[in-house]
Amino acid sequence: MRFRASSSALAAAALVVGLTAAATPAGATGAEGGREPFLNRLNTVSFVASTVPANGDQNPYGTFVIRENTGDLHRGNVLVSNFNNSVPPSGQQGRGTTLVQISPGGAMTTFATIDPNTLPGPCPGGVGLTTALTVLRGGWVVVGSLPTADGTSDTAQAGCLLVLDSHGTVRETIAGDGINGPWDMTAVSHDDKSELFVTNVLNGTVAGGGNEVDQGTVLRITLCHEGDAPPRRVATTVIGSGFPERTDPAALVVGPTGVALDRAGTLFVADTVLSRITAIPHALDRKDSDGIGRVISAGGNLNGPLGMALAPGGDILTVNAGDGNIVETTPHGDQVAVKQINSSGSPAGAGALFGLAVDLDRDEVCFVNDATNELDVLH
Repeated sequence: MRFRASSSALAAAALVVGLTAAATPAGATGAEGGREPFLNRLNTVSFVASTVPANGDQNPYGTFVIRENTGDLHRGNVLVSNFNNSVPPSGQQGRGTTLVQISPGGAMTTFATIDPNTLPGPCPGGVGLTTALTVLRGGWVVVGSLPTADGTSDTAQAGCLLVLDSHGTVRETIAGDGINGPWDMTAVSHDDKSELFVTNVLNGTVAGGGNEVDQGTVLRITLCHEGDAPPRRVATTVIGSGFPERTDPAALVVGPTGVALDRAGTLFVADTVLSRITAIPHALDRKDSDGIGRVISAGGNLNGPLGMALAPGGDILTVNAGDGNIVETTPHGDQVAVKQINSSGSPAGAGALFGLAVDLDRDEVCFVNDATNELDVLH
């Protein structure tokens, strides 16, 4: 599925940015098995569409490429969650309530506007949609909520996972039992079950008052699919713990963010605070926490890694909070490619990136640009 610039972008050459060819860091040897790094094939960033719906929500976070046509969800489109609202004072964090759907051609529609006053179950604090976003089989959309009352970390509450049907109606909430500031998520389905892997960033964070606390967790939440009913939680297991986290006036909270599961069942986690990637083995069946897992790569080109996705060959793609770069790291920890895909602000690219996803053809990377509230594509 090829993403292309919308007509407005084609008319504005400044929105199409050529990237430098020097993508492989000095001393790197390339991807696993001598393969060329995936990022070396991608050279251009193009604007796809604005992520701002009619109600003015801002700060796009979650990014998910839809895999099947179900209800109002269309295969190949990108679903995006907004974390900020635009009610005066404009742009309060942890108060965004909308999911938008964007086609490869740049058409944007509102998939859901969630009313925190009419939820079908508990969601402590209300609605503030995070990077935790996935679509399960049957078109069930699961999105995280880390809500605030006024856009500051002082009022942040535990939130929940919201389960929407394929028409954008919230049918269920999943709260408590370890869910405390769900920040990012990945998922896998098998038979009549789905496994959600959810990072949580509010365990002791607000009480820390800006100081680092090492209480971030990763939960495996097992859901059971039963006919046309929303998937039901049947188990929750803490498989990761002790991740550093802290409040931040610009980002609300900083803690474990991106997660990606490889075919061997290893879960990779982006440890944003300490600029590293860790690996938790046996994520699908382990019965206890592996702590932060094994550190596979730290520092270097990693500069506050946030969103995460797997490249076609199994390498790990992360986007940096600190500098607007996307980094490719092998499962063994070699950082084999880096490219700057956003240069807005000062320092260049800082604070602009969050969620990302590889398209269905596995040859482009879709990502949100928080600085300008848009979906872009690296191709």
